[in-house]
Amino acid sequence: MRELILFTLSGLDKPGLTSELTRLVSEAGIGILDIGQATIHDTLSLGLLLDFPPGSVSKPVVKDLLFKAHELGLSARFEPVELEAYEAWVGAQGKPRHIITVLGSRIDAEALHRIAAEVACNGLNIDSIKRLSGRISLREARPTRACVELTIRGVPDDANALRRGFLTISQDLGVDIAFQVDDVYRRNRRLVVFDMDSTLIRCEVIDELAKAAGVGVEVAAITEEAMQGRLDFKESFARRVALLKGLDAAVLERIADTLPLQHGAERLIRTLKSIGYKTAILSGGFQYFGDRLKSKLGIDHVYANELVIRDGKVTGEVGTDIVDGRRKAELLRTIAQSEGIRLEQVIAVGDGANDLPMLSIAGLGIAFHAKPVVKAQAGQAISHLGLDGILYLIGVRDRDVM
Repeated sequence: MRELILFTLSGLDKPGLTSELTRLVSEAGIGILDIGQATIHDTLSLGLLLDFPPGSVSKPVVKDLLFKAHELGLSARFEPVELEAYEAWVGAQGKPRHIITVLGSRIDAEALHRIAAEVACNGLNIDSIKRLSGRISLREARPTRACVELTIRGVPDDANALRRGFLTISQDLGVDIAFQVDDVYRRNRRLVVFDMDSTLIRCEVIDELAKAAGVGVEVAAITEEAMQGRLDFKESFARRVALLKGLDAAVLERIADTLPLQHGAERLIRTLKSIGYKTAILSGGFQYFGDRLKSKLGIDHVYANELVIRDGKVTGEVGTDIVDGRRKAELLRTIAQSEGIRLEQVIAVGDGANDLPMLSIAGLGIAFHAKPVVKAQAGQAISHLGLDGILYLIGVRDRDVM
């Protein structure tokens, strides 16, 4: 009769452990149906699901493995597995899986406890947990970012309730929690499109232009209404640009020279480029500034609005094809098609209401330090780290960053 035995070991990790143990199994002619290993702080946990075919005797192999484990300084345990239980486990393959990414300046036990409780309350099981952020030295300054990734098996009883629970934890404890389907597209993103103002850079360019023109307060008020979704973007844009009439064009270069990049922007884009991603700026701002960022960061595509200048002065006029929310979504589709990339492989990042159309059609839409109305509607949100926090959402570890 066929016999299945789960052999688990734990103890101090050292080179050659797996080699020695699997050698004994191989020499005995025993099959290995499954194998798993994890190491934390040089402590090993190794599991082997052994398959003893009919006619074989398990006792000699078990004895040899126990002796070898003792010799290697490992604790060992054997547990019989019923064939029906094994077949049920096999039948579970192909079932939906999800990835929960927890990120923030730090992640404490309370955050992990509450997240795990939400998972359990929704009938889900945690398959694995791994740290994506770097190791923490207690002798150095406190780290500025932390990330843990959980692999989850099953379908939540109420996905909306689960997301609400995660949102509450996020607000209470100052961490971001992303919940994604673990599919082939998540592992094969290829294009990231960014809003520019208050996303890729830490300012609203039109507000900076308005300050130089002496109409800063008026323009900032209109900008805020638009970002909150209380004012149509095209209308707000036309009103703001009209207030810039007469501004000296030389101001544009001065502002472009001092654009403050978003925290983590250079690290993010450098890494994305190194692993073959395409990047784009889709902005309701101005092409002049988008082109400067394209040159500085190596962005592949830039689409924004032309600021009409005549005789060295801003005219206050608006072009006919304003890049609003609808246009951003159209441009995202066009770029993806031209690059031969599916929408499911696209990441879109923005902070305002006019970004929602492109966030909604991208495979991964991220509300970055966004207004509440945007966070409530976007698929995911980052509010506690810089732009390079996006790397964690695609599974990149700190040690892999260029």
